[in-house]
Amino acid sequence: MNSNAILDIPEIRALDGPASLIRIPNQIDVPVTDRLMKIVDAPEFQRLSRISQLGLVSFVYPAANHNRFEHSLGVYRNALLFLRQFASQPKFSSAISVKQAKTLIVAALLHDIGHWPYCHPIEDIKIEGLPTHEVFASEYLNRPAIAQCLKEDWAIEPQDVIDLINKKKATRTQRLLSSILSGPIDIDKMDYLYRDSLHAGVPYGQNFDSLRLIRSLCLNESEDRLAITRKGRTAAELMVVARYVMFSEVYWHHAVRSATAMFQRGFYLWHQENSNEDGFAKQLMSMFESSEYDMIRVMQTKSDAAGKPDVKRKSDVASPQLLDRLFGTSRQLYKRAASYSCDDNETVYREIAHRPYKWLLQKSRQLSELIGEKIGREIGKDDVLIDAPPVGLEVQFNIDVFYPESNSYRKLGDVSPVVSTLAQRQFDDFVKQVRVFVAPELSKDVKSLDVDALVAQVISSD
Repeated sequence: MNSNAILDIPEIRALDGPASLIRIPNQIDVPVTDRLMKIVDAPEFQRLSRISQLGLVSFVYPAANHNRFEHSLGVYRNALLFLRQFASQPKFSSAISVKQAKTLIVAALLHDIGHWPYCHPIEDIKIEGLPTHEVFASEYLNRPAIAQCLKEDWAIEPQDVIDLINKKKATRTQRLLSSILSGPIDIDKMDYLYRDSLHAGVPYGQNFDSLRLIRSLCLNESEDRLAITRKGRTAAELMVVARYVMFSEVYWHHAVRSATAMFQRGFYLWHQENSNEDGFAKQLMSMFESSEYDMIRVMQTKSDAAGKPDVKRKSDVASPQLLDRLFGTSRQLYKRAASYSCDDNETVYREIAHRPYKWLLQKSRQLSELIGEKIGREIGKDDVLIDAPPVGLEVQFNIDVFYPESNSYRKLGDVSPVVSTLAQRQFDDFVKQVRVFVAPELSKDVKSLDVDALVAQVISSD
């Protein structure tokens, strides 16, 4: 097909103006069309303005309160830039139809449509029967406001967008489009690394050359994945470094993980306390469609109602206490008592990392009992939390590099010591540590204990 057909898509043409614009930080103009604004104005998309991109990260980086609405616009703009770059390449334009290009544009805008408040921390604990954000995405895309627009204005079926977002098909073209949306170098990662770094007030995610990286994009040898030319190698290396440092210093900062561990335990207990009530499933769906503020308010109200006034042991009302420490009038984060990684007590790390949440809950409560015995008083069974990397692993940064002089491809990890070290060997096992957190009032007592020995005792027990 003629590559100009992709360039004639109104949203791509609008990159060069004149066009209506939405401006997002940092001084980025996002071109929009009338048909795109119909999707943006739909209530299902507008709700993303009430869901923060980083959730609990703002406990440590107070300016990191940007939302998924802003991020989605950034990813959509990246899709336009990617498609404009690829449109001049015969291999791409012969493999991708205009309809498929339009589907990618819409999927870029709507890739987070199914996310709810604190989605990732909740999904990481894998509560049985809890709907996934993919389920919500399918629900929202089939509602009239968006579905009708897709069919009438874009000539796209909602299911095509859903399949691309959820990677449901395995055709060569589908794999190629999916790698643009979610892969080693993708439109999502290229936006969130920059945007999260910008709002957090740190430089780590802003120091890679995104424009050079986009200009170096090409297809791999089998034409079903993204690749880069050798001119983009340095930019790709800098993106690997940015990703590594953002996980190490922001996403998995110890205080961020303390808040995350507290929230996960609070949500887990709240779910246990209330899941057998009539109408709970419907209420949960309604709560997931609300804002973060409304979600926490519902959880606190339900938790308070579930508590019994005559029960004195704080372990029996752990859910409302944990939520109040996080979202009450004063912040009371749990304190770090121990941490383990592959370069610091690898044996313990391997025993705990990527374990199911129920196992972590059991072991943390056993550890709580041991600590109580050692300090000579009863403590709450949820006053000790073990936080660990979840079962799922991050996508490995493994992309092909094209050398036009020899018409050959090589893996970036094979030609770059930076990528080999930071993206393959160190990622997940090094940026995501296992940590033990304790309630702040226990911190002084626990400092006098050999926590490592107690942890070893707990994980060796049946």
